[in-house]
Order: sequence, then structure tokens, then C-alpha cells
Amino acid sequence: MSQFVVSVASVDDPGIYLGWGSLQIQLGNLVVIIVMILLFLIALVLPFPGGRKRPALGGLPAAQVTPGIEEHHTWTGKARGWLLHRLPPDKLLPEDQPSYVTSWIYVFGMAALVSLVFILASGAVLALNGPSWYHVSELGHFVNSVHLWSVELFFMTMVVHLWGKYWMAAWRGGRALTWITGMMAFFVSIVTGFTGYLLQTNFDSQWIAFEGKDALNSAGIGAWFNVANVGQMFTWHIILLPVAVGAVVVLHVLLVRVHGVVPPLEAAESDAQLHPAGAEAKEEQR
Repeated sequence: MSQFVVSVASVDDPGIYLGWGSLQIQLGNLVVIIVMILLFLIALVLPFPGGRKRPALGGLPAAQVTPGIEEHHTWTGKARGWLLHRLPPDKLLPEDQPSYVTSWIYVFGMAALVSLVFILASGAVLALNGPSWYHVSELGHFVNSVHLWSVELFFMTMVVHLWGKYWMAAWRGGRALTWITGMMAFFVSIVTGFTGYLLQTNFDSQWIAFEGKDALNSAGIGAWFNVANVGQMFTWHIILLPVAVGAVVVLHVLLVRVHGVVPPLEAAESDAQLHPAGAEAKEEQR
């Protein structure tokens, strides 16, 4: 019995094998197959709890539905209703923008997004081919250069974008979270760029790694963020940090769609002078 438990529960000890002629199967795998068959049979014959009390396919009967009101009875329906209320299609993909958007200061945010697309695309090609490819191949040199200059363009346009939004007080009208997510994207991008420097796998990256190692160790985070471990840095740079940057950027863009593009200070002031009550109502809605 103890040998059976060890065989099923442990993957470090040798397992028990059952054989019949040329067929052979491990006892643990046989147990899993039997459990799957039992679960399948039980799912077919066992009645679902509360299934008879639930409405039939298509929702409630017509007599119980209130005209003009959409009722949601599942978390998916409630989530869809909440999203459509907060972010209707005309806000998510607007066809028109306010006239004050025709200014160069509003271009740099979109330029940062386009640069991020080039970063992710070129980085995916580099990750699939590996360091030896982008060190010795001419095409690898080109893709590596595209990745580098996309990063440079991304940081340049993002910093100008942040400068512009700071002097426009872009946190006005309930946009504080929009500003916070923009700053988060900037700081996470700095860490991502730092790990990218470490993946050059040359003398520069080695120097940067061992210079930064002492600083990280003194801060107490070197145990789980080991810049001298190339494999760990590959994981951070290729998987974890790009996912974090992408998630924050997507949230930032959605918040911009929800609250709208922030108007210039002079546009907001002139609107308040002409229509004080209307301007206050618009500011509260944002």
C-alpha cells in the first residue's frame, strides 16, 4: 500500500508499472485514466443542482421580461452590461475627435504606441532566433537595430507625451487614474529597458550586470532579481515585463477612451467663461 501511494504521489521515486504482453502502463497514469472515466460517467447521469429552476434557453419567458430593460442573470451578462455602460462602442472606437486634438502635442502619445508595436514585433523575432542569431547574422543585426531604435523612439515620444500632459494638468476631470497608469507604464518600461541592456550578451551587458548587482543586493531584491543570471533576465525581459507594460498601456488607453482626451487649459477656461454651469457639469461627468 505504501508503495502504491509513493508511486501515485511522488515523481522523484521510481513508479510501479503494470504490464500485459507488450503493453505497459504506470500505475499512477492508470489511476488518472480511471478517475477521468468515472468523472465523465458521473457528469452524464448526475443532475445539475438547481438546473430545473433555471430559465430555459433564451432567457425568461416573455411575460416576465420588462420591455425596454435588459436584465442580466449571469456574471458574464453583468460584466458585458457594465462594460457597455462605461465604454460604449462610440467611445471605444470614436469616429470624431474634438478640434483641439489637431495639435502636435497630442501626436506623441500615439507615436509612443506605434513605437511599442515595433518593439514587440522586433523583440518577438529576436526571442525566437536567440542571441547567436542576432550576433552573427546580417538580418539579425538589422532586426536588433530596429528593436534598439524603436526603444529609443518609444522613450523619447513617451517622455515628451508625459511632459505635455503634466503642463496640461491631464489629471483634471477625474483623470487621476489615467495619469497614474501613464506613469506606471513609464517606470515599468525603464525596468524593461534595463533588462534589455543585460541581454546584449557582450562585454557591455556583463559590465552593466555586475555594476547593478551590488546596488540591487544592497536594496534586498538581488535574491529574486539576479541580473547576473542571463536565463532569469530573459524571462523578465521577454515574458513578464512586456506583459506588464502591455497590460498597463491597454488600461491607460481604455481610460483615455472612457474619460475622453483632456482639453488644453485655455480651452477649458474659455468654456467655463462662456458656459459656467455647463462646464462644471461636464467636469463632474468626466
